[in-house]
Amino acid sequence: MTVSLLTDQYELTMLDAALEDGTATRDCVFEVFARRLPAGRRYGVVAGTGRLLEDLPDFRFDEADLGFLASAGIVRPAAIDYLAAYRFRGDIRGYPEGETYFPGSPILTVHGTFADAVLLETLALSILNHDSSVASAASRMTMAAGGRPCLEMGARRTHEWSAVAAARAAYVAGFAGTSVLEAGRRWGIPTIGTAAHAFTLVHDSEADAFIAQIAAQGLGTTLLTDTFDVEEAVRTAVRVAGPKLACVRIDSGDLAAVASEVRGLLDSLGNTDTKITVTNDLDEYAIAGLAAAPVDSYGVGTRLVTGSGAPTAEMVYKLVARSDASGQLRPVAKRVGGKGTLGGAKWAGRRVDDAGTAAEEIVITGSGPRPVAPDDYGVRPLEVDLVLGGEVQPGWTGADGLARARERHAASVAELPRDAHRLSAGEPAIPTVVTSHLELAGA
Repeated sequence: MTVSLLTDQYELTMLDAALEDGTATRDCVFEVFARRLPAGRRYGVVAGTGRLLEDLPDFRFDEADLGFLASAGIVRPAAIDYLAAYRFRGDIRGYPEGETYFPGSPILTVHGTFADAVLLETLALSILNHDSSVASAASRMTMAAGGRPCLEMGARRTHEWSAVAAARAAYVAGFAGTSVLEAGRRWGIPTIGTAAHAFTLVHDSEADAFIAQIAAQGLGTTLLTDTFDVEEAVRTAVRVAGPKLACVRIDSGDLAAVASEVRGLLDSLGNTDTKITVTNDLDEYAIAGLAAAPVDSYGVGTRLVTGSGAPTAEMVYKLVARSDASGQLRPVAKRVGGKGTLGGAKWAGRRVDDAGTAAEEIVITGSGPRPVAPDDYGVRPLEVDLVLGGEVQPGWTGADGLARARERHAASVAELPRDAHRLSAGEPAIPTVVTSHLELAGA
């Protein structure tokens, strides 16, 4: 299955016109960046890069795609012929997945002909905006959890394929598992899930439901205890399962108060090792509010898969340089209104102080060489090569790429200053400084 028609029509109509006037072959540089973070956020998390790279080989136009475009009159025959042979042949570099980002960070840089690169805009933005939104929310949640596991359970609150992507993005940002089986199959993410209230209600008694669940899943299962009466359900669970019951779940009420009561009851019954997990419309603020409660893990759904109030990362894909008549790359930029852009190809690094804490995001303009070592110009280079000559570079996709992204996120968040860990509204954790190669070298 191709993914080429998961795009806006104007990508193809621009291509059609550019093929006619000759600008389709101009060398171009496009950048993905966010002008701002969602209100109150201190940092963002890059996610979806691996998914984009996995989709890139399938971004082509088969006979059915071309037949639709021709019959609908969307592009002319010359563009149909071009698209029949289309494969992205350019280069892509960017922040490694899992890295934190700030306003103006060049998260992804696409270099190729105009025809090659312009077609990727919608696919890149739809993936990166969604996944980065979810990962940024997930990062705040795992930070608020203080080391207690967070579990993704939002499949029933979003589009079926968005749920798969959300599970992956949450895992990048430190979630321990997901309820979505497809995410487990595709990327090896640990999957979780036991029973809903319907399972209790279909049985003649709560005890019968618990007995059946344990018979099927063993004592390592989690029993749902708030269908009728929490105290009675906990007593029944202990009577049925004994002291080796792994976990009970609470899904309603004042979670902090109920968790404290359940903990006391479990301990008094001898189930000191039975853990408590809580669910019910949790977000980072609710999780932080449960920090002092005897809760062992959190199940998060709706607020996670919708970005916890920020359903998009507000990233854009803009042309920043193109070749002139002599073949030289020249900066280009939009100037009108509040959506101006900074022209010219760039690279990025992060200045880290002697204590290992991030201090500045450095965005460097100009045509000088990119750094090749972490100590060049005193900053840590942030960008890596993802695609060269149309070939996806190894290590960034699949389960291995996901594990790498998860590690990158943990290291990047640990590098941020303490203010980044606050949930209250505030400015980005570190400033973005735009400079040139010459200014940086002379500093």
